[in-house]
Amino acid sequence: MASDHGGFEMKEFLKNKLIEAGYKIKDFGTHSEESVDYPDIIHPLAKAINNGEYKIGIIMCGSGNGAQIVANKYPNVRAGLCWNEEQTMLIRLHNNANILSLPGRFIPFDQAWKMVEIFLSTDFEGGRHVQRVDKISKIL
Repeated sequence: MASDHGGFEMKEFLKNKLIEAGYKIKDFGTHSEESVDYPDIIHPLAKAINNGEYKIGIIMCGSGNGAQIVANKYPNVRAGLCWNEEQTMLIRLHNNANILSLPGRFIPFDQAWKMVEIFLSTDFEGGRHVQRVDKISKIL
């Protein structure tokens, strides 16, 4: 997990829920509400996903946009910004997303938790989506 100051409270909430549910968490930061530059926090998580150290990640910033943009710089990362449960399911089913990006200032924490549960429990559908996902990392 990783967030800037705009997603810090949500990260802490979700981290506690995940620990209660039995998940092991690597917290890349930030560790307070003090202002930080989100790329400094998101790059290490995205790099770890890209290099295969971790299979999935959850990132947050105020809007979720900046965090997602940073993460998607890495060729083996597919980060999806989600605002609701249906989007969350689709980024797993159709895009095989390995990072969920959440808008820390725009959705209720309980909704974010439902989205995390969906992200963690939904498998990639495969089929017609395999070819599309394979093309994501290719530079034409």
